Amino acid sequence: MKKIIFYLIKNFTKLHEDDIIFLNFFMSSGDVEMIFKDYYKILDLPHNKVTMTQIKTAYREQAKKYHPDVNIANSRNEERFKDINEAYRVLSDNVSKRKYDRLWNRTIGKRNASYEESKRKKGSLSSDFFNMFFGTVDAETVSKKEKRKKEPIRGQNIETEIDLSIEDAFRGKEQSIGVRTIDGKLKKLKVEVPAGIQNNEKIRIVGQGKQGSNGGKNGDLFIRVKIKNDDRFCLEGYNLKSNLYLTPWEAALSTKVVFHGINEDVSVYVPAGIQSGEKIEIENKGYKDGRGGRGKLILDTKIMIPSSPNEEELELFKKMKKVSDFNPRNLS
Repeated sequence: MKKIIFYLIKNFTKLHEDDIIFLNFFMSSGDVEMIFKDYYKILDLPHNKVTMTQIKTAYREQAKKYHPDVNIANSRNEERFKDINEAYRVLSDNVSKRKYDRLWNRTIGKRNASYEESKRKKGSLSSDFFNMFFGTVDAETVSKKEKRKKEPIRGQNIETEIDLSIEDAFRGKEQSIGVRTIDGKLKKLKVEVPAGIQNNEKIRIVGQGKQGSNGGKNGDLFIRVKIKNDDRFCLEGYNLKSNLYLTPWEAALSTKVVFHGINEDVSVYVPAGIQSGEKIEIENKGYKDGRGGRGKLILDTKIMIPSSPNEEELELFKKMKKVSDFNPRNLS
């Protein structure tokens, strides 16, 4: 088996002429197994006959394309981004570029082998080749990147929605929901909805989001509550709106009626002569405002007549017709 010689150089920019001759000798003799990276290929440049402006432009394009912030959680792109910075560090300096080009001409230029083929044959080039020429120059940068890879990463939060009736939201309830896990399974959770929760308010369940990595904590689950109007109540801010149905004589003579509120019966005074469509507002009988108070209960009056009046009722209506000169169509 041929002897493998590792020629460690502290700093590539301080490489002397004799060092180049030394490396070329062993590379040509076959007594050294050397992992070589095609920096031009990494920057998507066709060859080494390029200007500094072209190198800088190519570097910016590749760095933008493979930046870790754009390619989250993609280890292959992280390695590619590391190679791109490594290539630009060498090629952007005239001295180190000239020395690198001599080796490039002896290897890549001579064999016309691509970077990807070299990578498949020789394995990862990110540490062996760079450290051979740079030693510990970039050790701090590499250490920081490796440290970031091992740092705990918190899982992402998840948000979902549930619909609640006004009465359930007012009183509070235990609600069952289903959440999809990473493997696609449906996980059942029971959620305590606090009494008086507001429309579009979120409930947070700690640790029920996506799973963390490298020992990081799981994300949280946020449940947005959508309060739905129903046949009885309509929620507008902290106010509850509903209809109050009255008979013609109640509207004409004044009365007190009982309205079944959201959590209690409410006594409502109806003034004489109230018209259909007029509103009666009652303080502190609406929805909870989150500060210990409540909004208004707003009742829209609807005057109703019997759909199937009995004979006595019909006689009374006939009598009213004779004695009354009221005509709503003449009102201006």
